[in-house]
Amino acid sequence: MTTVDPSPPPPMRLRELVFGAACAAAVRAAARLGVADALTQTPMAVEDLAAALKTQPQTLRRLLRALACQGVFTELADGTFAHTEMSRLLREDDPHSLRYIALWCTEPWTWDVWPKLDEAVRSGRSVFEEVYGKEFFTHLHQDTPESAHVFNRAMTTSSRQSAQDVAALLDLEGVSSVADIGGGQGHVLASLLEKHPSVRGTLLDLPMVVEMADPRLREGGALAGRVRIEPGDCRQSIEVQADVYILKNILEWDDDSTRRALANVRKAARPGARVVVIENLVDDTASMAFTTAMDLLLLLNVGGAKHTRSSMCERLGEAGLVVGQIRPVNAYLHAFECTAPG
Repeated sequence: MTTVDPSPPPPMRLRELVFGAACAAAVRAAARLGVADALTQTPMAVEDLAAALKTQPQTLRRLLRALACQGVFTELADGTFAHTEMSRLLREDDPHSLRYIALWCTEPWTWDVWPKLDEAVRSGRSVFEEVYGKEFFTHLHQDTPESAHVFNRAMTTSSRQSAQDVAALLDLEGVSSVADIGGGQGHVLASLLEKHPSVRGTLLDLPMVVEMADPRLREGGALAGRVRIEPGDCRQSIEVQADVYILKNILEWDDDSTRRALANVRKAARPGARVVVIENLVDDTASMAFTTAMDLLLLLNVGGAKHTRSSMCERLGEAGLVVGQIRPVNAYLHAFECTAPG
């Protein structure tokens, strides 16, 4: 039976930290092998699980024991393995599945850039182009279609899971139009339109992204009659007028891109229009371990950063927006309620 020490002494904890890559690789291996999907709701012997997965029983047991030490799966006294809360999140069919997010955070390119973190800290710049000869998104879409697919699925998962939280938070009384800027496939917009039948919406994102918009928003969908899908890059221009503009998880690029996007929103917004910016924060204690790690990965791949409350307010103020309430959306996100001055 595998046991977990809840509070190892500092020397042991540091040893565990420097083997963090093994933990990430083990989660990735389990996701790619489909271990969580193959494990039934009752405990299974490794031999049976290995037969279902077409793996070697001995090495599968080693993988499962390493994961059980982290609380992903559990080994019982009779040597069988069973699900835990975390392992169920690796299942494809779990409503809160993190399978594609786990894969995205451990894609092959990540292993090439993490060792160069000291270089990025010295220079303050991305190292991605130095490694691959192309900027991040160009490489992703031109050279690694499988990784691009994983990225799209991960972003879809994240957006879908938080969409209902955003819809529950935002008061749209008296609002007739909403623009989801850089809104991906439009899950947030769709949730808002379903909750507010009198509101119309616009989804703006890159052409290759909006082509895959939520079926509810596309032609023939239940919300299509109330939606305009606008291909475009918010860093270049925003030709959309609305009562409320939403920017969720897109102001994480380099500072220049962030400033251009906010300037374009400010230019498009009528006096009194609301601008709601929704982001993970690195001073958000509920998710700080995750967001600070993502902050470092953003530095490596695009030269970007997660924000603190003060840095986000600074960017919003620089753009000429008036910052009002800052409210938690859920354990991972905060909403900055702003208005365009009159």
